[in-house]
Amino acid sequence: MRIFSPSRYFRSAETSRVPGGCLVYAVGDIHGRLDLLEQMHELIEADAAKSQADRTVVVYVGDYVDRGPDSSGVVELLIRQPLHRRVEHLESVHLIGNHEAFLLNFLEEPESTGVWFMNGGDATLRSYGVDPWQSTQSDNFAEDLRRSFAKRLPEAHLTFFRNLRLFHEEGDYLFVHAGVRPGVALEAQTAEDLIWIREDFLKSDEDFGRIVVHGHTPQRKPQSRANRIAIDTGAVYGGKLTALVLEGSERRFLQV
Repeated sequence: MRIFSPSRYFRSAETSRVPGGCLVYAVGDIHGRLDLLEQMHELIEADAAKSQADRTVVVYVGDYVDRGPDSSGVVELLIRQPLHRRVEHLESVHLIGNHEAFLLNFLEEPESTGVWFMNGGDATLRSYGVDPWQSTQSDNFAEDLRRSFAKRLPEAHLTFFRNLRLFHEEGDYLFVHAGVRPGVALEAQTAEDLIWIREDFLKSDEDFGRIVVHGHTPQRKPQSRANRIAIDTGAVYGGKLTALVLEGSERRFLQV
C-alpha cells in the first residue's frame, strides 16, 4: 500500500504551491504551552478572516505534551474547542510527534518510565493530576504509575493520541513531525523516521519530491531551506510558538 501519493517532480521553494483556494497553517511543537496555543488560535482565526479561501487547513505537527506546564489542557483545547468550530470551512489535522509516541509506549510498556521522564513526561503526568514520584519505594513503581495515569487519562484524550496521523500532504508540501529519510522514496518511509529522524534529514540537501514542513528540532527562528521548512521555535524553552502560513505560492509566518 502506498503511504504517500507519488511525487510528480520537484518544486523549488520559490515555486512550491498549495492547491488553489486553499489556505494552510502549520503549527509547530506546543509542548504543554496552552497559553501560547490559545494566542495562536486567536491569530489564526483573525488571519483566516482576511482570506477568501474556500478551504482552510490547520496542521499541527505533533509534540503537544511533555516539558511544558499544561499538556492536558492543550489536548483538551484541541478536542473541545477546535478551530474548525470557530472558522468556516476549516479542517484540523493532528500529526503524531515523538513525545506522543513516548506517552503511548508508556501505557503499553511502563518499564519505559525512565526514558519518558528524561524527556519531560513527568510534567505531563502532573498536568493530569498524577504525582510522578508516587510510591517510589514500591516494587511495582512503574506499573503503579501507569495505572494511575491510565485512570486519570480521559477516554477522549486516549482516543486523540491513538488517532494521530503520521503525515499530511497539501500540493507541493509534505507535513511530518521530524522529517524523512534521505535516499528513501517517500512511499517507502518508515513511521520511525517520520517521528524521530534528526541529523541525517537536517543535513541533507536532497530533493525529497515535496517541501517537507517539520518540527521536532528546536530553532531560534523558523528555517526555510530549498527542501524543508522547520517550524519548532522552542516555545517550551522560552521561544516562540510558530505557525507557517501557505496560500498559493505565498509563504509567511505567525508567531506568539
